Amino acid sequence: MPNSPKIFLLPAMLTVLAAALAMLYFFDPATSGLFPPCPLRYLTGWYCPGCGSLRAMHQLLLGNLRAAWALNPLTVLLSPFLLYGTASFALFELRGRRLPRLFLPAAFIRALYAVIILFGIARNIPLQPFASLAPAAPQVQAGRALRQSSQTP
Repeated sequence: MPNSPKIFLLPAMLTVLAAALAMLYFFDPATSGLFPPCPLRYLTGWYCPGCGSLRAMHQLLLGNLRAAWALNPLTVLLSPFLLYGTASFALFELRGRRLPRLFLPAAFIRALYAVIILFGIARNIPLQPFASLAPAAPQVQAGRALRQSSQTP
């Protein structure tokens, strides 16, 4: 019986994930007021590497790749890896086997950290081409208004 709490772990995680994705699909982070503001942006006015990621994920769920890219290209690039890791964990919990794992050398992980930090710095430089890394200005994309909110991550 020591493993009994573990059998509830995957269903609970999948339920929370489904609820979060449903909220993100139906409620626009730029306008709904349900999602908290980015603390760094709120306190300093600077964009963090994650600023625009919730709005980008909302646009990805709606199928608006261009709008998602304009909000946070790093989120668009890293989302497939997050999905793969989540799917691998879920399969492990269900079947006891993971998806194939890739060995990442420590230098690669350090380089990823550096890319994230440099992305956060570059998107705050008010010169082109760096200014284009900041979350996008209002646009109309696929029939829906895409609004900029300085307080929404």
